[in-house]
Amino acid sequence: MSSRRPFVGGNWKMNLDLARSVELAEDVTAGMGALEVELDVVLCPPHPYLQAVGHALGHHFLSLGGQDVSEFPEGAHTGQVAASMLLDLGARWSIIGHSERRHGMNESDELVGRKVAHALGEGLGVILCCGETAAERADGATEAVTGRQITAALAGLEVDRLSDLVVAYEPVWAIGTGVTPTVQDAEKVHASLRRVLSSLYDSRFATDLRIIYGGSMNSSNVSDFVASPEIDGGLIGGASLKSEDFLEICRAAGSSVSN
Repeated sequence: MSSRRPFVGGNWKMNLDLARSVELAEDVTAGMGALEVELDVVLCPPHPYLQAVGHALGHHFLSLGGQDVSEFPEGAHTGQVAASMLLDLGARWSIIGHSERRHGMNESDELVGRKVAHALGEGLGVILCCGETAAERADGATEAVTGRQITAALAGLEVDRLSDLVVAYEPVWAIGTGVTPTVQDAEKVHASLRRVLSSLYDSRFATDLRIIYGGSMNSSNVSDFVASPEIDGGLIGGASLKSEDFLEICRAAGSSVSN
């Protein structure tokens, strides 16, 4: 891994109940120890459990995140959650543009861009996801797709608004399938994303921005991924639901810098 500070996010998706969410948060905080000063860790529970999980995190350095956020600040938008509401509950981050929103909920690149602009404008950090489907990969369109997604998501945003941005490369075909790209394949996409960001802004911004990997990353393969200078951590799905697995991922990410 590079000198960039590692970042690990736990995306709990639509899993657990209130008691198990609190228990998982407590187990993670109890096991972090000195890791808290070595990397940034964000837990993203289902929205109904944000407050309870936030309380469980207490005064630890772990951050709270939402799994999505509205493009609107308030109003008649049934079922949506505003950035100000997440902030009011103590959330520091939100995932935006996850493939399960893009493909499952038909969210367009333009909608993702509006969400990103609004969240950052409200002071909410953004974990911006991008990734290609299996068909797009087979067509050799991976870099074109991910480049398009990032370009649209950041359209109109000046570089000074992007201090609280992390990009997550999550190949759609690898999410929850147990199938993962090789480290070299992931590195190639991360490098291509930095080229896109350099063309949109400048090389310094592209070099400094953290780009993490998601898609069946787990305690067994994390060390290989985070050893890469292109990969700055992970956005973890299934493995984030087991405290020891998630902690092992955090340990690997933290040790990759200290070593």
